[in-house]
Amino acid sequence: MPGQTLFDKIWGRHVIADLGDDYALLHISRHLMHDGGGRGLAMIKSAGQTVRNPDLTFATFDHVISTEPGRTHDTLKPYAQRLYDMRSEAKRWGIKLFDLGQPGQGIIHVVGPEQGITLPGTLLVCGDSHTCTHGGMGAIAFGIGATEVIHVLATQSLVQRKPKRLRVTFEGTRHPGVTPKDMILHLIGQIGTAGGTGYAVEYAGSAIRALEVEGRLTICNLSIELGAKIGMIAPDEKTFEYLKGRPFAPTGALWDRAVADWRALASDADAVFDREVTVDVGKIVPQITWGTSPEQVIPVTDTVPDPASAADPDKKKAMQMALDYMGLTAGQRIQDAKIDWVFIGSCTNSRISDLRAAAAVAKGRKVAGHVRAWVVPGSENIKRQAEAEGIDRVFKEAGFEWREPGCSMCLAVNGDTIAPGQRSVSTSNRNFVGRQGPGGRTHLASPAMAAAAAIAGHIADVRSI
Repeated sequence: MPGQTLFDKIWGRHVIADLGDDYALLHISRHLMHDGGGRGLAMIKSAGQTVRNPDLTFATFDHVISTEPGRTHDTLKPYAQRLYDMRSEAKRWGIKLFDLGQPGQGIIHVVGPEQGITLPGTLLVCGDSHTCTHGGMGAIAFGIGATEVIHVLATQSLVQRKPKRLRVTFEGTRHPGVTPKDMILHLIGQIGTAGGTGYAVEYAGSAIRALEVEGRLTICNLSIELGAKIGMIAPDEKTFEYLKGRPFAPTGALWDRAVADWRALASDADAVFDREVTVDVGKIVPQITWGTSPEQVIPVTDTVPDPASAADPDKKKAMQMALDYMGLTAGQRIQDAKIDWVFIGSCTNSRISDLRAAAAVAKGRKVAGHVRAWVVPGSENIKRQAEAEGIDRVFKEAGFEWREPGCSMCLAVNGDTIAPGQRSVSTSNRNFVGRQGPGGRTHLASPAMAAAAAIAGHIADVRSI
């Protein structure tokens, strides 16, 4: 028998029944819910069903809450009742809810690893496409739809089709200023937003092993922007050290047994993948998106691409539409693009290491007068830790606004938006048309690059600062 991939090992552990044609009924180890999940709980109630394993579901508020300092459940009136209803239903079923202001509240994909809910070898789902983030801990994790949420609540299981396997090997040493965000944006630019479609992606290689856990979470976060529902990184000693002592991680003898088991969760040397891609990180420089798709990305030292250079007519048309929307001209230096907003936050880049990196750039400097810049911590715990380290003061003194934890301006459904025609450098994961507000123009970048842009007042190469 050929060796198994990391994905195969974890998948096999969760198969309840093989349904044929690569379909299987899977047991769900952990179910995460954000504030959109309350509707699923209400539907379970109206159908006369029960929540099968409430102890395996964890919930928080993140998508539709305000991040305004001093916010309450009622700050955003249109969504207030949704929060109250979810709190009530979570209490009814005995589901752990991290409420506003409590340690543990925050963006669901930040909270899971931070609390030790996300563990190596688990199969984890959430009604959100960026659930792939949790694969950075050595788990199979993917987003599910509304009806699937109800199925998991009622049965703690789900039918899924087994995907093909793709391994992306990052080798070499990163240059100063190059971050995990730059690595994954570079990959998306290289193989496209459909490059991972139909695959579970394993990220491997010396450059991945060199990353700390929070950087690995960033890599896996953008797997969905690669077209892949699942992104994974094999757990190692860094993973175990990160998890030790977390509130929901195993303890005592169970911890020792767990770690012994987790050490076996690596792809075998003779494991066969359906596709292999290799990236030399030594050739990567800080990245910035120029268009309305994550694959429309270039080194910050480059000029805006010319649609005429595209051989494919459809791609040429898409490039021109992106230029028109973004208000850019082919051939212009991307660093000449003046900005109005900077957003540091989201499930991609709002962890303590991200805030430290941005604060290192901001320290002793000032945000350009015409720029409005926000920093939104990924969780209540991260906010408190940053404040204990004085990171919030660094940002405030530089002219950034320090906000409450939540998804905020990443998706613009919570009152946190930019105006039509305004240009934003964002540490989030999507630069789609209107993603940060109708008519808003978004450039994706790392936290350090975003801070550099805030200081410069235009897109800037952080290495020059």
